[in-house]
Amino acid sequence: MNATKDSARVLFIGQEPETVDFSDPALPPGFDAAKIHAGIASGMQQMTDRGWNADLLLVRPDNSAALDVERQLLASRYDCVVMGGGLRIPAKSLLLFEALINAVHKAAPDAAIAFNTSPQDTADAAARWLKVIR
Repeated sequence: MNATKDSARVLFIGQEPETVDFSDPALPPGFDAAKIHAGIASGMQQMTDRGWNADLLLVRPDNSAALDVERQLLASRYDCVVMGGGLRIPAKSLLLFEALINAVHKAAPDAAIAFNTSPQDTADAAARWLKVIR
């Protein structure tokens, strides 16, 4: 795939902040839904500032998540898919994370997959892999 700066398409997949178990010790202390939403907005703005077409998909931690990811990836072509930390950090999310990675692999086999450490570094995560695929 030959993505240029102006044509790069990025999908940021995260968990709906209102469904996060903030009592999980694997999550950073002090996180709440409002902080996650603010971080997501910041990350999305950073991608827009880089000239990328970025979409956000927030999923619920249930069986609908993988289907939602597949549906989104089949509707649009993406150069990079960034998986949010809330989907992969908590150990109890392992099965959901595996299902989502396999949905990305199935529906967008040419897209790079990146991982952020917080919503605010989503653009940096995508940039690492957009450099590789250009």
